[in-house]
This record gives sequence, C-alpha cells and structure tokens, in this order.
Amino acid sequence: MKPDAAARPKATVPHPNWTLAACILASSLSFVEGSVLNVALPAIRASFSAGASEVQWVVNAYLLPLSALLLLGGALGDQHGRKRLLMLGTALFAAASLLCALAPDLAWLLVGRVIQGIGAALLLPNSLALLNSTFTGEERGRAIGIWAAVGAGAAAIAPLIGGWLVDHVGWPAIFYINLPLAAGAILIAARFAAESRNEEAARTDYPGALLATLGLLGVTYALTLWSVQMTADPLIIGLGVAGLLLLGLFLWVEARRGDRAMMPLAMFANRCFSGTNFLTFLLYGAFGAVMLLLPYVLIEASGYSPLQAGLALTPLAIIIAVASPLMGKLAARIGGRLPLTAGPLVVAAGFLLATRIEAESSYALTVLPAVIVLASGMALAVAPLTSTVLGSVDQRHAGTASGLNSAVARTGGLIATALLGAVLAAEGEALIGAFHIALLAAAAISALAGVIAWLTVGGASAQTRKAAEA
Repeated sequence: MKPDAAARPKATVPHPNWTLAACILASSLSFVEGSVLNVALPAIRASFSAGASEVQWVVNAYLLPLSALLLLGGALGDQHGRKRLLMLGTALFAAASLLCALAPDLAWLLVGRVIQGIGAALLLPNSLALLNSTFTGEERGRAIGIWAAVGAGAAAIAPLIGGWLVDHVGWPAIFYINLPLAAGAILIAARFAAESRNEEAARTDYPGALLATLGLLGVTYALTLWSVQMTADPLIIGLGVAGLLLLGLFLWVEARRGDRAMMPLAMFANRCFSGTNFLTFLLYGAFGAVMLLLPYVLIEASGYSPLQAGLALTPLAIIIAVASPLMGKLAARIGGRLPLTAGPLVVAAGFLLATRIEAESSYALTVLPAVIVLASGMALAVAPLTSTVLGSVDQRHAGTASGLNSAVARTGGLIATALLGAVLAAEGEALIGAFHIALLAAAAISALAGVIAWLTVGGASAQTRKAAEA
C-alpha cells in the first residue's frame, strides 16, 4: 500500500437500493406537504389571525416556485449532477421547514413556504432522474413503482399524522417532522448514490424560468385579490395584465429558444399532448381546490378536529394508491381515451355528491360516499394520464414531457387556490353555501376535462402506432 493511500478519502460506493431509499425520503417531503398542510390551515389562520387571501398564500407561496421552476430544476440536475441537486434541494427544503416552524409572524411563514417550493423544484425531478440513471431494464420499472407506491402511501397517512400533531403538539410540528426525513435522505445519498448527469440534455433556460415565475405571480396575485374582493380595481387589473404580458413574453422566448427551451413549444403541435395537458390543468386544478376546501370546511363548519379531518380523507389516498397500478395495466391494453374520459366524469359526480355535506351531516352518509367516488375517479385517470402523456412524444422528449405535465398539474392547483378567496372568507352557513358553489364549479370543470379527453386522446391502436414510431 502506498503511504498516502490511507489518507485518501473513500470514494462513494454506489448502492442501488440505498439510492432508492434516499430518493423516496427526499421526494416524500413534497408528496406529504400538501395533504399535511390542508388539515393545519385553520390552526395556522387562527394562530396569525390571518385573512382569506393570506390563507391562500400559505398554499400558493409554495406552489408558485414549484410550478415555475420544476423544469429548470431537472435541467440543472442534468448539467451539474442529479445527486448534487437532490441533496441541495432537500437541504433547502429542510432549512425552509425549520423557518416555517419557528416563524414569528405570517410574513416569515410565507418566506419559508417560498423557499420550500424552490427546494421541492430541485429535489423532485432529480429524485426520479437519479432512479432512471441508477436502474436499468425491469429493475428500473420496479424501482419507480416502489417510489410511486411509497409516495402514495405517505400521502395517505400524512393527514392522520398531521391532524394528530396539530391537535396534540401544535401546527409548527408538521414542519419539524420534515427534518429527520431530509437528514436521512442527504446522508444516504451522500454515502451510497452515484452522481449522474446528462449535459447534452440540459436546458438551463434562466430567462424562461424568470418570466414564468413573474408571470404566474402577477396572475395569481390578481386572482387572489379579486376572489376576496369580487371587484376588479386598478391594482388587480394592472397585476393581471402585467402577469399575462409576462407569460406572453415567456412563450415568445420559448419559441425563440426552440429545443433549448425548458418548455419546447413544438411538443404542443401534437393534439394528444396538448389535450392531455389541458385535461391535467383542469382536473388537477378542480381536485386540488376541493382537497384544500374539504378539510377546511369539516374543521371550520362541521366541528371536526384536525385529526378527524385527516381520518375523513384517508380512504381517498388509499383507494388511489391501490387502484392506480391496476388502471395503468388496463390502460396499456385499451388505451387512454376511455379511462381519461370516464375518470374526470366520475370525479365530477363525486363533487356533486359532496354538495350534500352540511354543517351537521353524517360522515358515513355524506362525506364518505363523496370521498370514495372522488378517489375512484382519480384512480381511473392518474396512471393512464401519465402513460398517455409519455406515449404522445418521442422517447428523447419523455423526461421533458413528464416534467412539464407535473408542472401543469401544480399550476392548475395554483390558479384554483387563487380563486378560493370568497369561500375561505365565509363563516358558518355562508361557508357551507360558498363551498357548494365551489363544488358545482369544480364538477363542471372536471366534466369538461373528460370531454377534452374524448376529443383529443386516441385509443389503444393509436397509442400502439405511436409507440412503434418512437
């Protein structure tokens, strides 16, 4: 042995299963964030004596950077290393969680939420990309299936844990629980994950990311103010127009950059790709809005504790987690058109069932049936939607298409949340009435998503031909 051999630092020993564990721990931070926060919103609002628009920003301060920067986060990982960006995003998320837990006022909580969104935009795409580079063949499919299943399971149990913590410890505890998960992900990735990158595929589209962020901020801010006031004053109009102009400039920049854009517009020439993304925006926007409102209404108007509200939503996540893989296999045989048409229509029926919820309603007779129907509709759509989006583009654009569809889903939730001010501002019976109106609007939007699927998505034979061409 050479004299300096003992002093030389040990190289990372790649270990696929430990890499999978690191990716699961990191991505779980983002998977559980929304479902945990929803049951804690009433407590956060009471703690800071916040208004309706401020409650909306507790959600959207996270969704805005996540929606706008998700594709850029993946491109940065391609260029600078996926393991490095996974660890950086996870560390950023953990630091932001600590800031949220210790926030002395609402402003600091919102700052923490923004940083959480940036961290999630870095860690989410790179957790999946790291799995793709670590595993091959059937093992890759198995790893991604475990990654998705654990994420769904975490989302199922998160409302229960969050509700218990809010009841017995206080809402800051929902942010403290992120710290051990983040520490575990960073330590395991540092020791066992091999670095990977793909510099040729990198799209570090900084102008596009900046314009998308500012444009979405302007539109979201305008909609948030309007939804509370229900009047369009000069400030609201100015913010909305500025946001739309910036989004228009974003599209112009993306068109000029061509294949170097973080959102290559050429992909939207495919009718199926455009249709499925429009469907995603509508369906996930409607679903996200109702998933925010349902526990809020159960706590504020029906007297549920946060733990009871978490229990009320548990069947939803379990049904989606169990049934989605089965629907993925079925969609592979029959194509995406039928499940993507039926799924949103069933979700719309679930929204209509939920209009039976009143302040004194029985959980078993009103809430549970609506939750089961909602879960069944989403289970019909989730897996076929992903496979249909990926099947509508050639293989070299699969990663970009998947990331873009994820960003579109979160943008739908961002815009929908910005429109909920009137509901969140209401109290008592007025809250129930406003909730019912929101449910009717969500049902109409979900039904429209089903119609779009029928008009734009091909059947099994069309998808088979597309796969053969790719």
